[in-house]
Amino acid sequence: NVAELVHDGDTIQLGIGSMPNAVGHHLMDKKDLGLHTEMFTSIMGEMIRKGVITGARKNYNRGLHIGCFAGGDLALYDTLATNPAVRIQPTRVAVNPAEISKNDNLVSINTIIEMDITGQVCSESIGATQFSGTGGATDFAYGAFHAKNGRGIIALQSTAKSGTISRIVPQLTAGNVVSIPRNIVDIVVTEYGIARLRGKSVRGRVEELIAVAHPDFRG
Repeated sequence: NVAELVHDGDTIQLGIGSMPNAVGHHLMDKKDLGLHTEMFTSIMGEMIRKGVITGARKNYNRGLHIGCFAGGDLALYDTLATNPAVRIQPTRVAVNPAEISKNDNLVSINTIIEMDITGQVCSESIGATQFSGTGGATDFAYGAFHAKNGRGIIALQSTAKSGTISRIVPQLTAGNVVSIPRNIVDIVVTEYGIARLRGKSVRGRVEELIAVAHPDFRG
């Protein structure tokens, strides 16, 4: 579902974790993707080596792969060390929404912990327990929202804990932090389809998200 929203020549950002990595494997048939990301990951290194990511069609920083830190396998570090197109930039550049939004056709792809049915996103806590950091999720959501033909994609499995709980809920769990405000949440993807929230009324957003929730929880 995510891969069909990414087109040849788009500039992508992938978040951290198994979901963005899985998305990367499904983008291997794309051509001339660009890269403007927070973290260089192993799947990105593989895409650079295979010529999937070239940056040839980028309107901004054409031919360059932009990021600010890396975490992955040895092959990734070898790629970063030897590929002259790689640029390690400070956060004021790589994770600056104003810089991000200069990339036409910017597609940001991140995953989350929980979302309410109006589109509020929690990606960093489970109740009052801090689970991870916000990272660049908010910055890339904002940057993609304001980029020309940008798409901010939240990709999530509809359930957690072996299908016993829904990740899309009527209200966020008490204590959950709002990492991305609903006003800049654009597209939400689960295994049940694609919800497009941009420009929708509250009722419209609710209906879109119910439609991609797990059938056991739609009621």
